[in-house]
Amino acid sequence: MFEFNRIKRLPPYVFAIVNTLKMEYRRKGEDIIDLGMGNPDMAAPKHVIDKLCEAAKNPKNHRYSASKGITHLRMAISEWYKRRFDVDIDPESEAVVTIGSKEGLSHLALATIQPGDVVMTPTPAYPIHPYSVIIAGGEITSIPIGPGIDFLAEMEEAYKKTWPRPKMLIINFPHNPTTTVVEGLDLFRKVVDFAKENNIIVIHDFAYADLIFDDYKAPSFLQVPGAKEVGVEFFSLTKSYSMAGWRVGFCVGNKDVINALIKIKSYLDYGMFQPIQIASIVALRGSQDCVEDFRQVYQSRRNALIKGLNRAGWAVESPKATMFVWAEIPEPFKKMGSLEFCKYLITEAKVAVSPGIGFGEGGDGYVRFALVENEHRIKQATAGIRKALHQ
Repeated sequence: MFEFNRIKRLPPYVFAIVNTLKMEYRRKGEDIIDLGMGNPDMAAPKHVIDKLCEAAKNPKNHRYSASKGITHLRMAISEWYKRRFDVDIDPESEAVVTIGSKEGLSHLALATIQPGDVVMTPTPAYPIHPYSVIIAGGEITSIPIGPGIDFLAEMEEAYKKTWPRPKMLIINFPHNPTTTVVEGLDLFRKVVDFAKENNIIVIHDFAYADLIFDDYKAPSFLQVPGAKEVGVEFFSLTKSYSMAGWRVGFCVGNKDVINALIKIKSYLDYGMFQPIQIASIVALRGSQDCVEDFRQVYQSRRNALIKGLNRAGWAVESPKATMFVWAEIPEPFKKMGSLEFCKYLITEAKVAVSPGIGFGEGGDGYVRFALVENEHRIKQATAGIRKALHQ
């Protein structure tokens, strides 16, 4: 038998257990409402799809592209940052296009982390945040995040307790899965000061910049003076423009970090299909009404889910951002743990959600709902949950 040490460091994918059970019930003819994976269900904007089709008919666009992204897309990214956040980005030295932010995060870790290097990541976390580091051969020290937790205090405590000292900090606001947000720039200012003082690289995953509710505005990490001296920010078109399968993201910020990502990508890929990049330019430069339309849909779905859960006797706080609801397991069911509770919801409520344990330490008392079904289906789901909770 062959053994691969890097693969051995990756635990079994907990979400696969829930997915397998979900598929078993569907094969039996059961209608399982899937609120598990955060896979957007709405179509990309028509004007973006039209541009993709037009560009795909041009034979010139079928050749190898640029691994760091075509020039006009990097320029559109820079314009987007200036328009949205009044942040200046040099499209040549401070921006790189990635095949979704997941690929960019993974390759950036490979480019910058050596075996033995330590990286601080929140926990619970989107799995690629810690496991990009594990895949690169690094080590993780965890920072608790979630309701009622002082993230900055926990970050400083984690740093003091870690040796060798951490080289990098990965953060994500609005946060997946806990939906934690930052108010204003105070936390980011303190992170920048902390990073400068301790010579730490900061990576901010800004995937949910546009999925914001109740007049909340999500700030960019790069709005803080000096942020580009210590870090970079990832953004993806996945959620804002409902382009999940298109796999378009980008990383902007510190020149040295961007250059490292550009260099490793030059060895690993030729960039995404060029018509997708051309269509992405239209998404960033064109009308942003579609972004607001998607935001309103997610907000309505959030409202329907929170209302339905509360009616079912499951008190859940309404998130200010993301496409998720992070729900503490009701007290009578807590001892089951999140994985067994998710199995229970599939069996008794016919609803699939994500177990908190799949997001790491601190997640086992919670489950994550993804707002990826229409309001009628969400109401149907909460009705099923109500029955399951009162059995």
